[in-house]
Amino acid sequence: MTRPHRILALSAGLSTPSSTRMLTDQLTRETAAALGTGSAEVEVTTVELREYAHDITDALLTRFPSERLAMVIEQVRAADAVIAVTPVFNVGPSGLFKMFFDAVDMELWKGKPLLLGATAGTARHSLAIDYAIRPMFGYLKAEVVPTVVFAASADFGADT
Repeated sequence: MTRPHRILALSAGLSTPSSTRMLTDQLTRETAAALGTGSAEVEVTTVELREYAHDITDALLTRFPSERLAMVIEQVRAADAVIAVTPVFNVGPSGLFKMFFDAVDMELWKGKPLLLGATAGTARHSLAIDYAIRPMFGYLKAEVVPTVVFAASADFGADT
């Protein structure tokens, strides 16, 4: 029997419920469905970065991850691919999202397949993925898939 595909989803939504988490869940469902069409199973784990905000801040200040954050880092290391979704503020990723990637060893991302997603209040922020987020992962040498997903509030049925 083959080992299941391990997908780690990182959601940087700041509220509960969060449109960022809703997009994360949609992306993980579709990814699992696409990968699960073969004989291998798909194992998906979702991490809400909001729950690790203090750990991430401490790791930035001390350069040592807490035990809780070290477990998340190990999940990234063990994942076959990562889905990373952030809200967009001021035409860039949320500070929490950026802080997480600043707090972990950049070698962790080298060659790691990565699907990017972003949410924002309006479609005006849709280019943030290509102009502010994708370059960061290019620097980290992650293998960002060509297709990225952006969803504005209107895509979730909200009036803007």
